[in-house]
Amino acid sequence: MTRLEQASGLDRISDPLQRALQAVVKPRTLRDALHGVPTGHAVHPALASFTLGSLTSAAILDLIRGQEVPATTLVGVGMTAAPLTALAGATDWSELDKEQRRVGLVHLAANVVALGLYGGSLLARLNGDHSRGRMLGFAGFGLLNASAYLGGHLAYVQGAQVNQAATELHRISDGWHPVADVSALPHGMPVSRSIGEVPVLVYRNGDSVSVLLERCGHETGPLGEGHVVDIDGDACVECPWHGSTFRLRDGLVMHGPAGSDQPVLRTRIVNDVVEANLP
Repeated sequence: MTRLEQASGLDRISDPLQRALQAVVKPRTLRDALHGVPTGHAVHPALASFTLGSLTSAAILDLIRGQEVPATTLVGVGMTAAPLTALAGATDWSELDKEQRRVGLVHLAANVVALGLYGGSLLARLNGDHSRGRMLGFAGFGLLNASAYLGGHLAYVQGAQVNQAATELHRISDGWHPVADVSALPHGMPVSRSIGEVPVLVYRNGDSVSVLLERCGHETGPLGEGHVVDIDGDACVECPWHGSTFRLRDGLVMHGPAGSDQPVLRTRIVNDVVEANLP
């Protein structure tokens, strides 16, 4: 896996494919939907579970005599769900760094080949050749699971499309921590502060003060260097790296590629000092 992450030769395919995907999936509303912004959760894993679950069920039924019709139906269901699953995954992939995209490219290629095998399997089944359909289905199933291993590596080892800011919460001890003097905070402009070694973003709006983790949950971009933008009358901060946008008063994700909210700390004001605690 380390050699795959460092296989820079894949960039000759990855880089132009990334640009092409970003050009094709350009409407922001569509990109946000595929990233999972409306639900506050990445949609690709859920879609992948449905697709893989359907094809896994078909493989199990293929081991049982007399289950040709339901097995064929499940292969068809999996094939129907695959394009949307792939589109959501590809949209997430287009916002990753080079090492992640190298692994993701092989993940994508393996899925394409696996679905090609399943397409042949479905065609054979519909033509009554269930023996050939099972053979092609098992081949596709094996390749699909190898691809799933790569997907797991992307998520759990490389941290692709997970909320990377959430781990920063574990570095903050329980209890109230002084963050800033209220009188020193500018109105309507977030400022960077820290709790121990954890950077936070402090935003004052009138008498209300909110404290967010400063590192973007998408790829740990510095939100303190981002622009403040207005969305539907709410002040939001836009990450300077990939454009993920969060509402400053509560961390709600407004635009992707981040699919989940930015972690926000509890706050209180004691003797003109803003104090923050874990959520």
